[in-house]
Amino acid sequence: MLFELSQHAILFILFFTGFAAGTVDAIAGGGGLISLPMLLSVGVPPHIALGTNKFQAVFGTAIATHSYYRHGWLQKQDLIHGLLYSFFGAILGANASQFMNSDLLKKIIPILLFCVLIYTIFSPKLSEIDKQPKMNQKLFFILFGMLLGFYDGFLGPGVGSFWVFALIFFLGFSMTKATAYTKVFNLNTNFAALICFALGNHVDYQIGFCMAAGQIMGGKLGAQLAIKKGAKLIRPVFIVMVTITIVVLIYK
Repeated sequence: MLFELSQHAILFILFFTGFAAGTVDAIAGGGGLISLPMLLSVGVPPHIALGTNKFQAVFGTAIATHSYYRHGWLQKQDLIHGLLYSFFGAILGANASQFMNSDLLKKIIPILLFCVLIYTIFSPKLSEIDKQPKMNQKLFFILFGMLLGFYDGFLGPGVGSFWVFALIFFLGFSMTKATAYTKVFNLNTNFAALICFALGNHVDYQIGFCMAAGQIMGGKLGAQLAIKKGAKLIRPVFIVMVTITIVVLIYK
């Protein structure tokens, strides 16, 4: 830990970090870009930081998911295949990451995210309402559940952005609906990854619960704002977070 600050001061900072990350993540994803660097900056070892980040994020995502569900943005029957195959894909990805080289993927992902960014920027009326789907829904959830679940378990950055884009482009979802469904799949794959980190004793539960308290408040606030404002709020926040993700990945 960073000993220039007291333990209480660090926990106070991390609580508000969780709140900020939860709020942003509920609106447009990318909360990990706020929480993970802060964990590392206060001296948490990288492997513990990754596990703790997953732990605290699960709480905010769960609250956001519940808020979207309570307001009617989620249909249980639509989610079964996506949850099943994304969970299975995440487990495969987490195991594959232990012996496969991810260098090529790290170079490709910023390019793909840049394409998502350009598409979003130059689609000014992007999915204010649901449109005609371009793909069978069951096939979509099987294919993209496996693909994006694997990527989230293997590497992860920007997976929420890919989910939002895919749901809008292939299933014709509105931006708010796509964001709601993305929260469910993020929760699913985060939980799968958390199991692996917890079994490996790579979670600092004191820090995790402190940040989780902030995540719960932020997740609820972010979801309420997104539901109330819709694409007018989600779209600009989405563009900002995708841009930051691209910059961070290129920098790394």
